[in-house]
Amino acid sequence: MGKEYGGSPKIHRVESKKKRVTWILGVTGLCIFCYLLGTWQNSWSLPNDTTRLSNPKMGCASITRTASSTSVSLDFEAHHAHVVGGNETSKQGITFKPCDLKYSEYTPCQDPSRAHKFARARLIYRERHCPEKNEILKCLIPAPPKYKNPFPWPKSRDYAWFANVPHRELTVEKAVQNWIQVEGDKFRFPGGGTMFPRGADAYIDDINKLIPLTDGSIRTAIDTGCGVASWGAYLLKRNIITMSFAPRDSHEAQVQFALERGIPAMIGIMSSERIPYPARAFDMAHCSRCLIPWKDYEGVYLIEVDRVLRPGGYWILSGPPINWKKYHKGWQRTPEDLKQEQDAIEDVAKRLCWKKVVEKGDLAIWQKPMNHIECVKSRETYKIPHICKNDNPDAAWYTKMETCMTPLPEVNDINAVAGGALEKWPKRVTAIPPRIMSGSIPGITAEKFNEDSKLWNDKVANYKRLIGELSHGRYRNIMDMNAGLGGFAAALANDPVWVMNVVPSDGQQNTLGVIYERGLIGTYQDWCEAFSTYPRTYDLIHAAGVFSMYQDRCGIADILLEMDRILRPEGIVIFRDVVDVLVKVESLIDGMRWRSEMRDHESGPFNQEKILIAVKQYWTGEAQDGSS
Repeated sequence: MGKEYGGSPKIHRVESKKKRVTWILGVTGLCIFCYLLGTWQNSWSLPNDTTRLSNPKMGCASITRTASSTSVSLDFEAHHAHVVGGNETSKQGITFKPCDLKYSEYTPCQDPSRAHKFARARLIYRERHCPEKNEILKCLIPAPPKYKNPFPWPKSRDYAWFANVPHRELTVEKAVQNWIQVEGDKFRFPGGGTMFPRGADAYIDDINKLIPLTDGSIRTAIDTGCGVASWGAYLLKRNIITMSFAPRDSHEAQVQFALERGIPAMIGIMSSERIPYPARAFDMAHCSRCLIPWKDYEGVYLIEVDRVLRPGGYWILSGPPINWKKYHKGWQRTPEDLKQEQDAIEDVAKRLCWKKVVEKGDLAIWQKPMNHIECVKSRETYKIPHICKNDNPDAAWYTKMETCMTPLPEVNDINAVAGGALEKWPKRVTAIPPRIMSGSIPGITAEKFNEDSKLWNDKVANYKRLIGELSHGRYRNIMDMNAGLGGFAAALANDPVWVMNVVPSDGQQNTLGVIYERGLIGTYQDWCEAFSTYPRTYDLIHAAGVFSMYQDRCGIADILLEMDRILRPEGIVIFRDVVDVLVKVESLIDGMRWRSEMRDHESGPFNQEKILIAVKQYWTGEAQDGSS
C-alpha cells in the first residue's frame, strides 16, 4: 500500500480553490457595498422637487468631479434680479468677462459692421462672413436689462416681452400689415403679413383649398424671407414644421422675433451660396413678397428651390408679380413690367419641368415632378438649365449655387417617386427613411436605424427623469448640435418642443437628408464658427460627442462661449461625451456663470460615456443709468 503524506498535492489544490472562492466573494461583496453606499450618499444631496434634477445614480466609477458638482442642486426656477457683477473664474484660472452691452444682439457671422466690407452685388454682403480667429470675442454676451423668460408655448406664438427684443421699427414700418404691435411691456403678434392682411390662419386656409395641407403628406416647409414667421407659426397646428429664414437687414430682428415666439427660424439669405439644407428636403416652399429676384441670374434662385424641394413638392408664390392686374398701382410698377416678370418666372418653372397647379387670387402654386424621366427627355428642347453632372446635391456648406438642375435619383417607372416614397406624418418619423433603405448612407442599415431609434428613446426617457420640465414645454426651442440620424428629436416628437437638428459639415456621414425624410428639420454647421442665429434663442442645447469631435480642431472654450451666446438665461445644456472630455468642459464652464452636475450613462457607472447637465444662470447687462 502506498504511503499517504500530509503534504499531498491534491489537498493543497482543494485548499487553494477554497481560498480563491472566498477572496472573489469578499471582493464582490465589497464592491456591491461601495456601490450601494455611494448611491445612498448621493441621494441625500439632491432635491425631490420635480423641477430640479432627480433620480440620481452615481456609482463607484472613478470620476474627477468638482466640489460644487457633488452637492449642487440645479435650480430651474426663474430669477429675474441678478445684474452682472464680478467676473467668473474657472478651475483652469480662465476669467470670462461680460461683453459690453452693445454686443447684446451680436451675430458674429452676420455682423453689420463687418458686412460692409463685402460686395453688395446679389446681396453677398449679407451672407455668412465670420470673424477671423484673432477677432473672436472671448467674453459672455449679456442679456439686455430687464430680460425675462419668454412666455410658454402656445402663448409665446402671440406674445413676447418688449425688454427681450427692444425694437419698435417693425411696429411702425409694418403697422398696416399687422405683423407686430406694442401693448405696454409686451409685443403682440396678430398673425398678419404683407400678403395676408386677414391673418396667416385665413391665408393658410386659402392654400389648403388648393393643395392638401392636413392629410400628413406635407410635413416639412421652407419660408424664404419669413418676416416674423407667422406663416410657419400657424402651420404648426396643422402638423407642418417650417424652416423660416431671413437676412439680418433693415427689418431689424425679424428672425429674433420668430425665435422669441418659439418658432423655428435662422438668419439666412439666397445670394451666391446654396442655402444650408440637403437636396429633396422640403415638401413645400413659400415666398410671400419675399423680394427674391426669381427671374434674374438665369433663374438660379428657382433652381436652388428645385434642389431642396422633394419630388412632388410645391412652390407657393404670393405678392409681385402675382395678381398684378389688381395690385400694379399699389406696387408702383407698370403692368408691362409685372407681366414680363411673371412670364419670365413661368418660363424658368417650365424649364425645371414644374407643373403649374393653380393661380387663384393672390396665390400661384407650382409642383415639382415625381421623377425626371420626362424631364431628361425635355433637355432636347430646353438646353438651359442643363442637368448637373458630378455634383453632390446634398453639399450645401459654403457651396456656390449653380445654374444647372440637380438630378433626381433614377427610376424606371414614370409613376415612381424618385428617391423613394415617404409615409405620411406621423408614421414618417419612425418609418425607415428611403435614403437608408437604398443604402445611400454607408454603414447604416434598417436594423441599425431601428436600434438607434430605440437607443434614443431610452436616453430621452432618462433625460425626462433628470429634467422634470422637459416634457411640459418649458424648454421650447431645442438644438441638437450633433444630430446623427435625428433620434433625439424623434423621441421628442410628441412633446411641445421643436428641435433644430445640426449635422456637422465636416462629419464622417452626411445624415441631414435622413433627418428631413423623417419629417424633422435641421441644418449644416461647422462648430468652429458661430451659428446663424441671434443671442438667447435656444432654451436647451444637446451636445452628444461634439467636443470629442472638435477638441483637436478648435478651442473648447470658443465652442462653449458660442453655446452661451445662443442659450437663454436659465437654459440647459446636456453634454454627453467620454468622461475625460467632460472633465475639461466642466472645468471651463465654472467660469461662465453656469452650474453643472455629472451623471452616469444610462447603462451604469462603468460606462466611460457620462452626462453633464449644466444650467446657465440668470444675469443681465447693466443699463447706462446703472439700473437693471
